Amino acid sequence: MSHVIIVGGHGKVALLAAPLLVSDGHDVTSVVRNPEHVAAVEATGATAAVLDVEHATTEQIAELVRGSDVVVWSAGAGGGSPERTYAVDRDAAIRSMDAAAQAGVERYVMVSYFGAGPDHGVPEDSSFYPYAEAKTAADEHLQGTALAWTILRPSGLTTDAATGHIAAGQDIVAGTVSRDNVAHVIRAVVEHPESTARRILPFNDGFQPIGDVVAATPSA
Repeated sequence: MSHVIIVGGHGKVALLAAPLLVSDGHDVTSVVRNPEHVAAVEATGATAAVLDVEHATTEQIAELVRGSDVVVWSAGAGGGSPERTYAVDRDAAIRSMDAAAQAGVERYVMVSYFGAGPDHGVPEDSSFYPYAEAKTAADEHLQGTALAWTILRPSGLTTDAATGHIAAGQDIVAGTVSRDNVAHVIRAVVEHPESTARRILPFNDGFQPIGDVVAATPSA
């Protein structure tokens, strides 16, 4: 059993992932900004913790995650202003990575997006540009840490039910994936630290069992 911290606990993916992790026997703490979201989070079986990570210091986040085994970042500004997008998706995310290292947490799972990276190709005049830049910066910072990180890069998100199957690999092109399948990927990543450390996983809905994809070594 691991102690898993989910940052962004009231997000749609997090609300799907938490009960899966709880059912596997993990001790799950879901972090929310709004106290009014505590009941929804606790209905998943997770313990709710209230902290506004957008404004929290590295030290405050470190205190929250200390003693946990895995930090899962599933938070985001949700398409707010560019300033808030950078504040949450880049700056707060980076503080959480530094906090995890400071607190002695070894594993960190980042829910990013398909296409993140220096060559994301989003034009500067696009409303999506701040998000692409923020997630790219956060992912790059994470890759430079000593954490046992995993970066998940799901394609466009849908509300379809989980199939338990995805298509993954560096050669796939952007498509769609259900939030429910993303939650199952998070669950599998937590279960397979040996094959997911320092691994970037772009994926769509597909026909490969999630457990097989996640458990396989990248060279397999």
